[in-house]
Amino acid sequence: MPTLTRAGALSAVAVAALLAAAPSAHATAPGDNGTVKIHDASTGEELRRNEPHVCTFYLDAFGFDSAQEVDWHIESWAPTAGVKGETVKSGEITLDGEGHGRTEDLSLPDGHYKLFWNFEGENGSAKHKVFWTDCEDTDDGNPGDGTATPSATASPSASASQPGEAAGTPSASSSPSAQGSAGDLAETGSGAPVGLLSGVAAALVAAGGYLVFRRRKAS
Repeated sequence: MPTLTRAGALSAVAVAALLAAAPSAHATAPGDNGTVKIHDASTGEELRRNEPHVCTFYLDAFGFDSAQEVDWHIESWAPTAGVKGETVKSGEITLDGEGHGRTEDLSLPDGHYKLFWNFEGENGSAKHKVFWTDCEDTDDGNPGDGTATPSATASPSASASQPGEAAGTPSASSSPSAQGSAGDLAETGSGAPVGLLSGVAAALVAAGGYLVFRRRKAS
């Protein structure tokens, strides 16, 4: 009886060891620990960060197997996709001896996209990244790209008005606004002059006072 108990215990330990080893073997399968990033064209290959908002860009891969072959494609993605699942760009690349590689610089119309990265010997689904391309803001000098915008500089009219103000003379731009404000205050919503309405109101008050006086005198 003790022999059977000991044999059952050994069998249970062996099964548990096999179950524990199976996920570990899958997790360390060749190439599966690699990663791919979206990089702006001006970003160095050595920086292992993802940039989901780009204009001109490239695909940068790290940690794959030596000389691993990769097929990739990019699909248009909601909410800007014209056709769901439409492939808009594709290519292939063979990584170097350290499992690193980058594509050439790429460009796409402004919109939302998803990268699918399939590699030789992969287990499970392809690696993927979702990103946006937005070159319009870059061309207009968006503050986010580090360039100055034309509106940030002082206008010629503002520069010219400062010396005049320092000398105690009114600026040319302030006069029309002051006149416009006075004109607005001199009129009601119906466009009738305030002076005319005031005269009519005074006449009505005087007539009312006279009627009250006559009634008191008659009583």
